[in-house]
This record gives sequence, structure tokens and C-alpha cells, in this order.
Amino acid sequence: MLGLLINEKEVKEMEYLLKREMDEILFDLGDDRIDHIVKRAMEERYKVLFALFRRVASPHECIKYIRKGRKSRLKG
Repeated sequence: MLGLLINEKEVKEMEYLLKREMDEILFDLGDDRIDHIVKRAMEERYKVLFALFRRVASPHECIKYIRKGRKSRLKG
């Protein structure tokens, strides 16, 4: 296990970067031109990013990024 000590400004920056990346993945997942194998890799990346996001964002913000129809659980 690793620890990370960051200030509030850095938390906000991390939250912003993660949101941008997750939004881009969500947009691309809706593109029918992208192969299903690539989409599967994108979904795995989304899971990792969302796990990081849960550590820095409020539960209210996390709810916005829970994938619908997926088995995502918000741990508080």
C-alpha cells in the first residue's frame, strides 16, 4: 500500500483531470465506429480512473460518473 499527501488545490486538480479523462472515455464508448475490443480496454481504464476518482471526490460527484447498467458500487 502506498500513501499520498496532497493539499486541497492538488485534490481539485486531480478531480478535474480525472473527470476530463472519464468524460472523454464515456463519449468514445458511445461511438459505434470503435471496435468492441477497444471499448473493452476503455472500460477497464474507466474502472481504474473511477476508483481513483472515488478517493478524491465527494459521493455526490461520484454518483454522476457511475456507469448505468454496470455493477458499480460506491464505497463510502
